[in-house]
Amino acid sequence: MSLASYNVTWEIVRRGLENISEEMGIALRNSSYSPNIKERMDHSAAIFDAECRLLAQAEHIPVHLGSLQWGLKNIVENCIKEDVNLDEGVMVVCNNPYIAGTHLNDVTLIRPVYHSGKLVGFVANKAHHSDVGGKVPGSISVDAKSLFEEGVIVNPTHIVVANSFVEPTLRIFASNTRTPRERLGDLRAQAAANFVGERRLLELINKYSYEVFSEAVDGFLEYTKNIVDARLKTLKKGVFQEVDYLEHPKGWDIPLRVRLTVSGDGVQIDYQDTHPQVDIPLNAVFGVTLSGAYFVLRSILGEDVPVNHATFSKVVVQAPQGSILNPIYPAPVAGGNVETSQRNADLLFAAFSHAVEGRVPAASGGSMNNLMMGGVFDGKSWAYYETNGVGSGGRPSQDGVNAVHTNMTNTMNTPIEEIERNLPLLFIRYEVRPDSCGAGMFRGGCGLIRAFQALSTLTVTVLAERGKRGAWGLNGGKEGSPTRVYIIRNGKKRSVNVKVTLTLNRGDILEIQTAGGGGYGDPTLRDKTLIQSDLLNGYITSSYAEKHHGYKQKQVGHPNIS
Repeated sequence: MSLASYNVTWEIVRRGLENISEEMGIALRNSSYSPNIKERMDHSAAIFDAECRLLAQAEHIPVHLGSLQWGLKNIVENCIKEDVNLDEGVMVVCNNPYIAGTHLNDVTLIRPVYHSGKLVGFVANKAHHSDVGGKVPGSISVDAKSLFEEGVIVNPTHIVVANSFVEPTLRIFASNTRTPRERLGDLRAQAAANFVGERRLLELINKYSYEVFSEAVDGFLEYTKNIVDARLKTLKKGVFQEVDYLEHPKGWDIPLRVRLTVSGDGVQIDYQDTHPQVDIPLNAVFGVTLSGAYFVLRSILGEDVPVNHATFSKVVVQAPQGSILNPIYPAPVAGGNVETSQRNADLLFAAFSHAVEGRVPAASGGSMNNLMMGGVFDGKSWAYYETNGVGSGGRPSQDGVNAVHTNMTNTMNTPIEEIERNLPLLFIRYEVRPDSCGAGMFRGGCGLIRAFQALSTLTVTVLAERGKRGAWGLNGGKEGSPTRVYIIRNGKKRSVNVKVTLTLNRGDILEIQTAGGGGYGDPTLRDKTLIQSDLLNGYITSSYAEKHHGYKQKQVGHPNIS
């Protein structure tokens, strides 16, 4: 199908569906209770047809990109198998990652949409709930041995029937979390988002008629497939293999291996030789593995390519059951969604760098730097979750970006004012981490330094990566600095593991220094004006400039390194 034969109405319908999914996300954010959703926007929304094909998705969180597609189909199939009806007026909730596709904290709500008594599609959203029970506040631990230690498990069940909430289902969530008010508020917000999506979808169908709508869907899916086919033909054909590593908290490496095959028939991503599943929560369910593949391919294809079912029709992803990228229930998976997903993305970028030379960046800081914490304050239980940005990898023609979320996450910061107003935390530092960038002709982005003081006794879990080896450089670029975590107690500062659960007493300070991105190109070829700019901004020190660039000049900026 050529551009000339592409019906304008089809594009209007496609854009309309994208707008609806975005509006669903806005409705969810504006009506949610928890800072993690209303401030950090840790949620996604999507629209599917009656065959469970993705029609449009609000591009909020990349790790949800593949998992929502995989998860919705699984949820629908499970409902049919378990006799959970999908009649008009119901809504189904699920957080089982082996069905819904990420980890227990991500709760998925789906609603079938009917037009004139006929099922025409589904609206769905997924949101990260800050606490769903489990062994630690925030639910994501570093040492859970099974899924049962990570929180309440809800298989597909009704949360709405006849357009009214099912109170027993809400009570299941409320009674299995440290923060019931937030959980109920966020669940109701998710339901409201689906109601908005259903209403807008029916308005769109009624505007053009179901027949025209169906024709438009088939038309833009076919058009997307043709665009993708054309883009894939520009990739270098061949078989490309790469390896990258996760870090077990006991010190040994966990290799992830991929074999990428690019042919005239499409792309095959094979993890046959990757590491078996592990006894800690770094396993990633297959939906998360798919998300990594889809995200990287989407990045390679270009931002003008629509995201729908057809975008990934020429991609085959294979990961053996029982591997860390396709574990067997009930292996723990909480960290697979937030950390293994990041390493998988960098691994795939490395593999694709052979097929699209000169277009792929160096590795990012490669971690979401998860902090989960909670306790009792003023007689009330509380739990809080945040992630922290890293340096992105140096690019073929630009530096990496400082202190930003990369790859599989796209969340915003929770304002410190919001945190300090509601939680017993006082933030001491929040700044760019100097000298953390991987040196290159184009440097990696700098990581960040974030430190808070506990104002009451609390439990905190740190789950991060890149603690042993920094982000790899590309085409002669150097590694970025690894992640560092410190505890400051009674004026004494000591380093701790990047995967650890600790008790902080009143007055203790936790400081995380996140990883920098890898550099791109030979550092000795870096433009002197860029070096001077980095010195002026305090991104690097004079000793860094001399070591990596052979550049000697008195420090101009005022970095604060500790």
